[in-house]
Amino acid sequence: MSFEDLNLNTPLYNALEDLGFTIPTPIQAQAFNVVSSGKDMVGIAQTGTGKTFAYMLPILKNLKYSTQENPRVLILVPTRELVVQVVDEIEKLSKYINNRVLGVYGGTNINTQKQAVAQGIDILVATPGRLYDLALSRVLQLKSIQKLVIDEVDVMLDLGFRHQLINIFDILPERRQNIMFSATMTQDVDMLISDFFKSPERVSIAVSGTPLENILQTRYNVPNFYTKVNLLTYLLNDTETFNRVLVFVAYKRMADRLFEKLDDIFHDELCVIHSNKTQNYRLRSIEQFRNGENRILIATDVMARGLDIDNVSHVINFDTPLYPENYMHRIGRTGRAEREGKSIAFSTEAEQEAMEGIEALMNMKIPLLEMPTVVEVSTELIEEERPQIKERNNPIKRKSEDVAGSAFHEKKAKNQKENLGGSYKFKIAKKYKKPKTRGDKNYNKRNKRK
Repeated sequence: MSFEDLNLNTPLYNALEDLGFTIPTPIQAQAFNVVSSGKDMVGIAQTGTGKTFAYMLPILKNLKYSTQENPRVLILVPTRELVVQVVDEIEKLSKYINNRVLGVYGGTNINTQKQAVAQGIDILVATPGRLYDLALSRVLQLKSIQKLVIDEVDVMLDLGFRHQLINIFDILPERRQNIMFSATMTQDVDMLISDFFKSPERVSIAVSGTPLENILQTRYNVPNFYTKVNLLTYLLNDTETFNRVLVFVAYKRMADRLFEKLDDIFHDELCVIHSNKTQNYRLRSIEQFRNGENRILIATDVMARGLDIDNVSHVINFDTPLYPENYMHRIGRTGRAEREGKSIAFSTEAEQEAMEGIEALMNMKIPLLEMPTVVEVSTELIEEERPQIKERNNPIKRKSEDVAGSAFHEKKAKNQKENLGGSYKFKIAKKYKKPKTRGDKNYNKRNKRK
């Protein structure tokens, strides 16, 4: 199948020709007719399979020119970087189409975004939090939304956006087309579909957990953090082979720790992104990595999905991910667009169970490589790797079993008071002969005389 078989219009064909695309990916080919029909759709496909074009091609084909100010298409994505990337992809496809596209996300001045919204838009790409803020401000009206696209929904739910998504559904028009894309089908995703979608048609490309055939996977058993650093340094010194490398770590503090260790050696070749970095810093790091100014990018799992960076030679899992699905999304950053890619995983003894889960999901064994003899095996441990020592005689530091809990004794009788409600004040007033109003201030005196 080619794009000619999809019966697109001339402006889209011209844009695709400029981009050099002639054959749609499987998800693009299978999703086109479903999205065009107006039915609700759930697309399950791995990252790097062209999901953005899969929903944008049919939407742009059927999106008529309009001068109205309120957006007609809403696209929700989990991270700021994805907003920038999706807007860029839409603008490429819209090169010969007269439409207005805007991306909004947190971490930037909301007043600037309010002014941009007020000028009128056709397609709005947003993170859930900033979208809801703009909707509550009344500057953004969602009454004209005809199509709702939720991209990377599994990441969105992992990041805790469920309640924000539900709030957004409540303020959207009831009659709309819902389009959802996810790399994995989880229980949370399934519940969201059941609650808000109307008989959706499912388009699934490859079983979740099936490794991309063009990615060569290997792994090392490594005893600890500092030995991992030594092994990583040894590998990265081969600049010809490891020419564009994504290094994934478990959490933000680990990213900063690893960056600090590698900075002295690979200073001009190294950059890092995680959610604690400023927006400008993150965008600059990604752009420098994409342009080849930096050879090595350290990232956390939040950044693992949706980033479209060409020619990544290697993905190195410095930490073995706890969830097998995250491993799939990490390695999906290499071997994109049918190019060959390589992934390497480092696993400590504590991470072996997670590695077994990854291999079980893929139904394959990842080849185990011997540690190079020139790599120094360190005995130094970081805080998380050291055994927890209980200080039995420390009167200040509590052991976990000594943490104060709820009271174990019964309350005294005088503290077991019952809330008697409104009638209680009248009983007290009668008992102590308190005046009901200021006009009855002599009431008690008269009664005493009697």
